[in-house]
Amino acid sequence: MILCSGEALIDMLPRETAEGAPAFAPHVGGAVLNTAVALARLGTRTAFFSGLSTDIFGDRIARALGTDGIDISLAHRSDRPTTLAFVTLDGGQARYAFYDENTAGRMLSEADLPRQVTARACFFGGISLAVEPCADTYDALSARLAPDMPMMLDPNVRPDFVSDPAAYRARIWRMIERADIVKVSDEDLSWLMEDGPLEDRARAILDRGPALVCLTRGAEGVTAFGAGDPVTVASRKVAVVDTVGAGDTFNAGVLAALDAAGALDKAALRRLDREVVEAALTLGSRAAAVTVSRAGANPPTRAELG
Repeated sequence: MILCSGEALIDMLPRETAEGAPAFAPHVGGAVLNTAVALARLGTRTAFFSGLSTDIFGDRIARALGTDGIDISLAHRSDRPTTLAFVTLDGGQARYAFYDENTAGRMLSEADLPRQVTARACFFGGISLAVEPCADTYDALSARLAPDMPMMLDPNVRPDFVSDPAAYRARIWRMIERADIVKVSDEDLSWLMEDGPLEDRARAILDRGPALVCLTRGAEGVTAFGAGDPVTVASRKVAVVDTVGAGDTFNAGVLAALDAAGALDKAALRRLDREVVEAALTLGSRAAAVTVSRAGANPPTRAELG
């Protein structure tokens, strides 16, 4: 089982009424939730930890996770409201406005952490790492799990959501140093590090401790840096509807492929064969291509990928 820890929220996606007026439709979302759903649909046993509300939106999130067979027994339920993210699209690229004050997810504290976690690997990321107190809570959980459990991190930086850049950068670097796998986009690197060639900055992250760093560059594909030579996989050419959940789905594909190859192990990740890395990047890219070809974060099942 792989544990995904981070935000679950409601994406309010842009739609039109029957009369043609602009409107928003609620859809279950959140970067880490999307990764959990994608993992489960790819056939990997998945658990999810977050702060979940008992309001109507929180119940909707819980039902959606249950539909995909995701274990939410570790989640902390409270009567605080659910985070809402209003989404607008600009050329297919998603932009977000978050409503997150005093929500069940944001107010998660260390006292709400599960006492015992049994999993083969763990995943952290998303906006949950940008706001307190939940950011410090996930930081503490990752510090507890990472010494004995392979850990993947996707910072998924949202600059507009960061109120304390210095504290956020310090937290992300702590988590990078304890992670085994890090996925960063070119936009993430531009925010986290000083200017320089993207490959140099990706290698600088590798030098901080991870075994594998995956650098995604949108339509230009993805390159992985590890113990051997870099491995690059091109993006799949598809008609893009929107990019909501694309990176989250890619994360799931990488984890699912490594798990299936028996490589989701701290020692094994330090000596990955090129073929294993290429297969992981390929599954991530194939799954992400399906997600961007349809509206919202709707990851494919393993059967859909053939």
